[in-house]
Amino acid sequence: MKTRTVTRKQLVPHTVDGHTELVLAEFEIELPRPPRDWDSIVRAGVTVIACALVTVSLVWTTASIGDLLSLAAVAAVAYAAGVAFDLTWIMCMGVEWLLRYDPDRAALAKRAGNVALLISMAAVFAHGRYFGQWPVGAAGAAVSLLAKGGWTIAMRAHARPLDSRTAQWVAKRRAAVDGQLAMIPVRRELLRGEALVEAERQARIAESGGSADPDRPGPSADRPDPSAAVRPNRSLTTKDAVRKVWDRGIREADPAVREIVQLLGRPVSPDTVERYLRDLRAEAS
Repeated sequence: MKTRTVTRKQLVPHTVDGHTELVLAEFEIELPRPPRDWDSIVRAGVTVIACALVTVSLVWTTASIGDLLSLAAVAAVAYAAGVAFDLTWIMCMGVEWLLRYDPDRAALAKRAGNVALLISMAAVFAHGRYFGQWPVGAAGAAVSLLAKGGWTIAMRAHARPLDSRTAQWVAKRRAAVDGQLAMIPVRRELLRGEALVEAERQARIAESGGSADPDRPGPSADRPDPSAAVRPNRSLTTKDAVRKVWDRGIREADPAVREIVQLLGRPVSPDTVERYLRDLRAEAS
């Protein structure tokens, strides 16, 4: 059995002048060498070859179509446009790979990639035909076809097919998680909107000199208040204000933002409030 030498470290006692301390000492051990994984090696080789084919196709297509388009446009612009022909179907294949466990969504990317490939091949063939070298144009068009075919085969080597029931289970779980992810920006947008509305209300109250709370009785005639508007509390931080509303029993972000705005006398970031509330929930648990 083949073995390999591995260097390990271990704490050992070491004494100098009667004082013993634990120090790191290195030692070597022999471990069995695992057999070579030829499947992984071949799979990696197939992937590298597929990437090389795509790169060659991209360069050839850009050169051919860029030369054709340069007859009617500046060379820099023509070659930049030539890149788009192969990049389109390459991008579609990437999307197809990302959606490999969702055949319904991947179908559109697959069809779009095939259409983009045909357009790219037709443009390369047109370049050769225009210059009277149709065999060169046909061979150049076949480069893109071979590259896409090679990449498709490479993706099949990496694919992990799912049976019908497992695919349905994955679809349901993905739908549930996607719904939760979709609600994150929605909640943030709502919190930002509520904070802006509250800030606008506070600003109008400050301009008019009215009370911040319409249900709260006005100042006593014996002790008039020159301004009932909420004044900014510079000594109180947002984190302290979150702690205060937490102690009052407020656990949700929306009412917490409204209370904190009242305490601080200035608008606050809903994301910051949500983060502090999350930390307090973690402490409480």
